[in-house]
Amino acid sequence: MSQSTFSLPYKHPFTPDPKYKKSVAYFSMEFAVDQALKIYSGGLGFLAGSHMRSVYALKQNLIGIGMLWKHGYYDQGRKKDGSMQPEFREKMYSFLTDTNIRFQIPILEKQVWVAAYYLDPEVFTSAPLFLLTTDTDGNDEDTRAICYSLYDADVTLKVAQCMVLGIGGAKLLEQLDYEPEVYHFNEAHAVSAIFSLYKKHKTVAEVKKRVVFTTHTPEEAGNEKHEIHFLEKLGFFSGLDIETVRKISGVKENIFNHSLAALSLSRKANGVSKLHGEVSRDMWKAHPKIAPIDHITNAQNNTYWVDKELEEARINKDLDKIAARKKELKAVLFKTVADQCGKIFDPNVLTIVWARRFAAYKRPDMLAWDVNRFTKMMQNAQQPVQVIWAGKPYPKDEGAVNTFNKLFYMSHHFPNMAVLTGYELALSKLLKDGSDVWLNNPVVTREASGTSGMTAAMNASLNLSTYDGWICEFSKDGENSFLLPVAKGEDINKQDCDNLLEKLEREVIPTYYNNQAKWRQMVLNSMNDVNVEFNSDRMAREYYEKLY
Repeated sequence: MSQSTFSLPYKHPFTPDPKYKKSVAYFSMEFAVDQALKIYSGGLGFLAGSHMRSVYALKQNLIGIGMLWKHGYYDQGRKKDGSMQPEFREKMYSFLTDTNIRFQIPILEKQVWVAAYYLDPEVFTSAPLFLLTTDTDGNDEDTRAICYSLYDADVTLKVAQCMVLGIGGAKLLEQLDYEPEVYHFNEAHAVSAIFSLYKKHKTVAEVKKRVVFTTHTPEEAGNEKHEIHFLEKLGFFSGLDIETVRKISGVKENIFNHSLAALSLSRKANGVSKLHGEVSRDMWKAHPKIAPIDHITNAQNNTYWVDKELEEARINKDLDKIAARKKELKAVLFKTVADQCGKIFDPNVLTIVWARRFAAYKRPDMLAWDVNRFTKMMQNAQQPVQVIWAGKPYPKDEGAVNTFNKLFYMSHHFPNMAVLTGYELALSKLLKDGSDVWLNNPVVTREASGTSGMTAAMNASLNLSTYDGWICEFSKDGENSFLLPVAKGEDINKQDCDNLLEKLEREVIPTYYNNQAKWRQMVLNSMNDVNVEFNSDRMAREYYEKLY
């Protein structure tokens, strides 16, 4: 751990820009600020990381509160036959500062010690981050294990993790003698903090005055729920009796809905794209007393993600330079393909990438569902393609792990198909830089926002997507991207699969090989259209203007 000094009471290291002087504590289960700090799993972390970088750039008066995961999410290794296997290894970070703050919170009728570490904003040019862990002296193995792995599969441990973030985060602020004007919960993981705030301030009005909430869940079933007495026994409600909890949280039954509680005790809330805002308002319309739900569309940090030479060429409208640089970046990515898969890819060949978390609704393998058409496309020597898959399934999601491995085994039949492991920030950057087409095919309305296509577009890759999430605000079919029509009726999977292959066969692949002038213009349009609206500086500004 870093030996740099840390003193109390804590003072924010920035002199904030007057537009952003209101003090905010931003609670998130994961942050992806740099490849070296492995405390994230996927989209939620990528979003929070970009947000924290924009906080630094804009000099906003915001601090992040998160968790220091001993094993990170997991390392995506390979078994002897090359299929994936999750590996859990301890991570060490000499760039974090031990604040020497230690305090106890009650979890499962035990007093659990929590330690706080600090990421100085100058380390990765981010907001200042405080990271909490129970892996500290005074705790037994069971309570140390709370902070071993992000999103533990054990229900009790997972709730305990949320309590460390929420109750522990609120207690940390007291220890720091730092009273923010706004508590911002990025998803409902930290909702337990609300009950300790209620205990402190005594009224719902006083809590609401301080709390805002961002929901990322596009369907009711996806909201975290637990039996209320189970949570009470864990200590989730900071000693409040069940009747008080019901009264203030809007929860009537014995099942406690974390998102509903967050919405009931916030003054404002937001969805993460225009469409998601509409879906969220509709989803919660049976609860008239909740916070009003606006939308602030997710974005990614331009400064961190954009290749400098591509950006210079974009500004100069230099189509030849963009195309030449793209081939150089493809060659860099293809070294990783060769290293992991023993396959030599060609920078002159159209390269399609599907890379993000493996989950059923994202339909990672849809491109290969129709094996005959997929094989025909992969074996077309006149207009060849190369396809790369990457992404981490949740380690206990057997269906998603099987999908990953099925694609890996399938790749043995095609020298132009690769399945990569280790999808973290660094590989993600290589894939965005080295793809010509960024494939995104979730079931429509299931993707609250999605952000991977933004950073692909920033780096001269064209989105090929279903009409969902952020794409609805960005995409102009045939001008800056390729859009699939919205499937209707019984078998939307078959329709989407057919439409995807049709789009590739009739439009995407022929345009790349027969009409490079159009392709290059589309790439420039895409880079221009993503540049401002989907840069996280815009998003970080909107959080101050619309939510805080």
